[in-house]
Amino acid sequence: MGIEKLHLEDALEDSPQTRSLLSVFEKDAMTLKKYTTGLHNCCQRIMKAQNELCAATQSLSQHLRDFEIQKFPLESDDSVLSSTLKQFSSYLDDVSSIQQVLSAQFSETMMYPLSRFLQADLEEVTTLCEMYQIASNEHDSAMNRYMRLPKKKESERQKSEYNEELYLMRKKFHQTSLHYYSSLNALQYKRKCSLLEPVMGYLHAQRAFFQMGQDAVGKKEIEDFLNNISTSVQGVQQELQTETKKTVELIDSLEQQSAHLYHAEPMVDMPYIPPNTTLTQKAGYLYVRRGKHFHVPGPIGKQLIATKWERCFFFTVGGNLMSQARDEVISTNTKKLAGSLVLDLNEPGVLAEPHESDDRRFVFQIVSPKNKRNVVLQAENEREKDEWICTLNNIVRESGYVKGKGGGPQAKPKERTSSSSSMSKPGSGSVSPDQASISSMSSTGAVPKTPAPTPSSSFVADAPIQFDLLTPTSQNGGVAPSLPGPPNPEPRINPFDQSANEVLDTLDSAIDNSTFVESFVVRFLGSMEVTTDRGEKLVHETMRQIMAARAIHNVFKMTESRLVVSSEAMRLIDPATNTLRTTFALADISFWAAHPENTRLFGFITRTKPPGATNSTFSCHVFECNISAEEICQAIGTATKLAFQALMEKKAMEKIQQVKTREKNILLQNIQQLEDAPEDEEDSLHNLPLSPDGKYLVLTAADESEDGMESGDLSQPMEKLTVESMQQPISDSFDTEDVEPESEA
Repeated sequence: MGIEKLHLEDALEDSPQTRSLLSVFEKDAMTLKKYTTGLHNCCQRIMKAQNELCAATQSLSQHLRDFEIQKFPLESDDSVLSSTLKQFSSYLDDVSSIQQVLSAQFSETMMYPLSRFLQADLEEVTTLCEMYQIASNEHDSAMNRYMRLPKKKESERQKSEYNEELYLMRKKFHQTSLHYYSSLNALQYKRKCSLLEPVMGYLHAQRAFFQMGQDAVGKKEIEDFLNNISTSVQGVQQELQTETKKTVELIDSLEQQSAHLYHAEPMVDMPYIPPNTTLTQKAGYLYVRRGKHFHVPGPIGKQLIATKWERCFFFTVGGNLMSQARDEVISTNTKKLAGSLVLDLNEPGVLAEPHESDDRRFVFQIVSPKNKRNVVLQAENEREKDEWICTLNNIVRESGYVKGKGGGPQAKPKERTSSSSSMSKPGSGSVSPDQASISSMSSTGAVPKTPAPTPSSSFVADAPIQFDLLTPTSQNGGVAPSLPGPPNPEPRINPFDQSANEVLDTLDSAIDNSTFVESFVVRFLGSMEVTTDRGEKLVHETMRQIMAARAIHNVFKMTESRLVVSSEAMRLIDPATNTLRTTFALADISFWAAHPENTRLFGFITRTKPPGATNSTFSCHVFECNISAEEICQAIGTATKLAFQALMEKKAMEKIQQVKTREKNILLQNIQQLEDAPEDEEDSLHNLPLSPDGKYLVLTAADESEDGMESGDLSQPMEKLTVESMQQPISDSFDTEDVEPESEA
């Protein structure tokens, strides 16, 4: 199909048909101009983007080179990463140079033809259109003036002027129309060229760019370099995945281990963690009380003291107590805490002790008599307070640091008494009345009273904590005796669904003959050696030590047993196999108590005297039960009462038997003397007083009084042997030869 044209021959006639066709060409030219302007804007964006890409690539290359001049605290100077980034920078420089070439080609082959078409061709058509409209209007005006001339001869001169004017305007209009029509006709040809040239130039530039890029970046050395870097990155990613997995597991473990640290004061249902009383170094945040003196003006000057509590980080180093503010930086040279000295713990008379404050809890102070200075500090909770007090006193007592010297074994330890407010609290009523009567008997002289335990003297140094219950099989290498009755084939999974008052179906002969038997489901938590045989605070402290050790070492397994308390012994029976695990003789149990806060915890102290040893050892065993521990303590108290009563009765029966044996021996001796008497004394023997039937000898009044003094204590009825004699510890009463019952207090 041919291209539509405007006929130049019709330009002078300017018919309506020509005008209509001209309007179509004008509309097409305006649309083409609008479209070309949009195309020019798109190409301009590409050009700007290419220039920006080139500049960005250059900036990236420079930034990679700047890595080696950055002083990273954790990056070494000869880092492989620095050299690798530098190599990448050199490759990016090559890419940037190629991009600059592409940008220049875009400007020449894409932007220049399109800009020329807009400015030279389309703008020319627009200008000619305006000129055509002006020429048309001038021609119409000249035609109107010429046609209004009159017929008079006097107007010849005017006719000539108007005719000349019409000639000029018509010539101008014709020439303008010819140029305008020819421009519109040429625009139809230029349309195809001017719209195709920019796109063709863009593609040619891209092809050249990719070809140069392939030559520059597709080298073998670059391919090998990228393969090595890719392998290294994949290895690092695998290490990251492994490390992430370990980190997640570590986070879960730390969250479980730190659950008890989230509360400033542990909740009631959480395990009670006791303070570590053997520390010689400690660090942590404490609040310190600081005071300021203000002078009040007036006739008599007064000093006012305002106190303020500040939170600082305290730590012990080299026998000194140091402090450091939160925003205080660490020394970059020594990589150590750059704290300030609070107090020299090696000075004579330094003592850490609890302090009562009117507005603060968990407050303790460090007293320095030499400097006449008291440092008042506040801990987060009672355990932190006790640990700080014990740690500071341990440092003072051990003299771990002397100026100019290191601490040596010859250094004489300073004698200090470390006190702890948590260990001076009275009992919370967890000990039964029976146990109170037993402990009160210890001051009557039967057994020397054990001094109150202190954090440094309650436990054997480095005493291990036993979490597993040693059975007779593990102790002696034999097989534990099986109790009568069918074994339980299914061990209990949940120990909390068992009843504490369930009836025992398997008891040995000793339990069958007991006057008192009770059974409880218990779980063994642990045991450790202690230095004394009694003390409620000692039992509570042992519980805290064992619970803390379980929490620290993540020991959650507990051995479940059936505790059978009888008037003869305490036995632990395996509920799964009905075998005897261990037996505690009542004579070896010296003290028992329940936890003051956790009503399901109880413990008791046993004494053991190894063969050939001169001193006894003491161990505290801690158990957990399903019911209130007070019930088990009351059962132990009842069993010991009955055992003591049975012991008293047994000793009384033995004494009666001894008196009867003595009387029998006296009678036999008298009879022997009668048989050996001479004949001249037989008459005098007939004068001895006899019973009416003559079978028995009647004793004299003197003999009756003498024998009455010896056996008079047997005339007392057994009912007067009250159970209140239980005030003497049962373990000591078993070793006493002569026991005198005491009246009820």
